[in-house]
Amino acid sequence: MDMGKKAVHWADETAEKIIQEKGEKACYCCASGITPSGTVHIGNFREIISVDLVARALRSRGKQVRFIYSWDDYDVFRKVPENMPDKETLTQYLRKPITLVPDPWGRDASYARHHEVDVEKVLPRVGIEPEYLYQTERYRASRYAQGIKTALEKRAELRSILDTFRDDAHKIQGEWWPVSVFCTSCTKDETVITGWDGDWTLSYHCNACGYEENADLRHAQGVKLGWRVDWPMRWAYEQVDFEPAGKDHHSQGGSFDTSRLVSKHIYNYDAPVTFRYDFIGIKGKGGKMSSSKGEVIDLPALLNVYTPELVRYLFAGTRPNTEFTISFDLDVIKIYEDYDKTERIAYNVEPAKNEETYQRERRMYELSQQQGMEAIMPYQAAFRHLCNLLQIADGDIDACIARLKGVLPEQKERLRQRCQCAKNWLAEDAPEEFRFTLRGAGEQPVGDSAERGAIRELRDSLIAHIESYPDDKSCAEAIYQIAERCQLDSKALFKAAYHALINKDQGPRLANFLRVIGKERLLAILSAY
Repeated sequence: MDMGKKAVHWADETAEKIIQEKGEKACYCCASGITPSGTVHIGNFREIISVDLVARALRSRGKQVRFIYSWDDYDVFRKVPENMPDKETLTQYLRKPITLVPDPWGRDASYARHHEVDVEKVLPRVGIEPEYLYQTERYRASRYAQGIKTALEKRAELRSILDTFRDDAHKIQGEWWPVSVFCTSCTKDETVITGWDGDWTLSYHCNACGYEENADLRHAQGVKLGWRVDWPMRWAYEQVDFEPAGKDHHSQGGSFDTSRLVSKHIYNYDAPVTFRYDFIGIKGKGGKMSSSKGEVIDLPALLNVYTPELVRYLFAGTRPNTEFTISFDLDVIKIYEDYDKTERIAYNVEPAKNEETYQRERRMYELSQQQGMEAIMPYQAAFRHLCNLLQIADGDIDACIARLKGVLPEQKERLRQRCQCAKNWLAEDAPEEFRFTLRGAGEQPVGDSAERGAIRELRDSLIAHIESYPDDKSCAEAIYQIAERCQLDSKALFKAAYHALINKDQGPRLANFLRVIGKERLLAILSAY
């Protein structure tokens, strides 16, 4: 990226803010993370890709970046999501660390690891490869022993900070500790802290199994900081320079506000630069996303319909603090069209309105690519057109690509991905009126005598030499002339043609449709007329 140019994308604006607020550093740390308590959905993915985009913006400024993704798999397993198998078995592990819950699918070492693997396998497909941190490993290795001790030493101040934004009814009541303990014996967190010696020993009693222990913080594996202390402690530990958070955490007096104070006053570290990201809606799939109910759309579902570049484009093209909807209905076609226009502008194939628009569109396109812009512009085949070609070719992607002219060998892989997305969309999400199947050769004629006569005329006077029409316009004019000769309303002819070809009242634009299907197949379908 040209360093002399003004930041034209929100990721670049954020990168410049990080450099300004954190100063020049040998390496900037950008962080994201989640508790793998259920399916990681695209709302969670918004945070991941937001961090990736900012990390890329920093790197484009010549900065070294460490992008860490924290799996908070040492959190408590509080609820079994509705979309999980073997819920009865999972229920037996409530109140234990997620990492100790067995994988109900039997694939991975634990329930937590199953969800982690699902994400770690798919993120490289969209060009995201962070450094993963597993909090179970880190807590059990006593990496945070000093951070825990600091919290205990300053628990009175911590309590005051956590109460800063609370009214009297919600302030902490009674004795309070900034830590919780997973029992060494039964591994549940149903424990009560009974004392601390002011140094490294914490005592507790387990209400679930009756076990008691004097745990040495330097070796104990079950002591864990509460969320609003754990988060800022890790900011200081990892020296995090940037981490966004959802609108719930960024609400006034919410967890980010208190964590900022904890970071500064307890751990002597200025909180990272941040921004708030908003929720994501789903259109064309039905229902509202809910992790606890298991009603979610994950990244693989998105990649089923959108190519990796399109997925990145959806997020790169929207400011994080803007709520937006991801569509699986007919809007998919428009989104592909918008992306293709941005691509043409980026490669100077289509002129932009002005230089500012060009810089914005090009930067958005750059950030939408997995590994940067390719030397040759990808082959553009409109998504709608691919859908029609695929249905004509009975879903055969190779046959579909073979119908396209001028495809270079280096363009085929991306084109194949787009064809597969179109095929998936047709099978799973496209509205019924958009789908069609060509009739077989020589099927029984349909329509009244006037309509059948018009179809015969269409077949014999137009389709028989359809290759002679240079474009859709001339072919369409010929179709209207046939309707006039047959003394049939043009709408009636169109309807009769669609019934004869796909058994529907309407379909793709007829002139183009006929030219794409081709003479031989059309003559075979209409041979019985």
